[in-house]
Amino acid sequence: MNTGRGCYTFVMHAEDGRVVVYTDGACRGNPGPGGWAWAVAVPGGRYASGAEARTTNQRMEITAVLEALRALSADGPASIDVVSDSTYVVKCFTDRWWEGWQRRNWTNSQRKPVANRDLWEPLLALALSPSVEVTFRWVKGHSGDHWNDVVDELATRAADTGAGATG
Repeated sequence: MNTGRGCYTFVMHAEDGRVVVYTDGACRGNPGPGGWAWAVAVPGGRYASGAEARTTNQRMEITAVLEALRALSADGPASIDVVSDSTYVVKCFTDRWWEGWQRRNWTNSQRKPVANRDLWEPLLALALSPSVEVTFRWVKGHSGDHWNDVVDELATRAADTGAGATG
């Protein structure tokens, strides 16, 4: 049983050079063993997953997007559309939480240190880079989306086995 929330990544190249990516993070306990995954949603497409022995679900959600952007930005797409069921990740960008965090020297609206700053900083650098346009959309998790299920399985398997996979 997956106790973590899902964040799904599927990647598809559209004719206009846009890449759509679904990402997922999973965690067995919070904190506990965790996994992250992203996948290119075309037959035979690329995918990757990874694991951490002791982590949180939020860290795995962020890591899934970070690793997807690291891999896909190197391919030089015109733009990347990240689709995630993690409101934590999506709202950081759609509601521009990151601007307040930076303005307040990495504290949140309650004046506490922003959790997972070590992951947010490299993610922001990639997502806000002028070399590729990155957009974020929220999708309801575990709603029957095929690619959502694919990356959920990859992330869950990584959390369960402690090992990632690539292909």
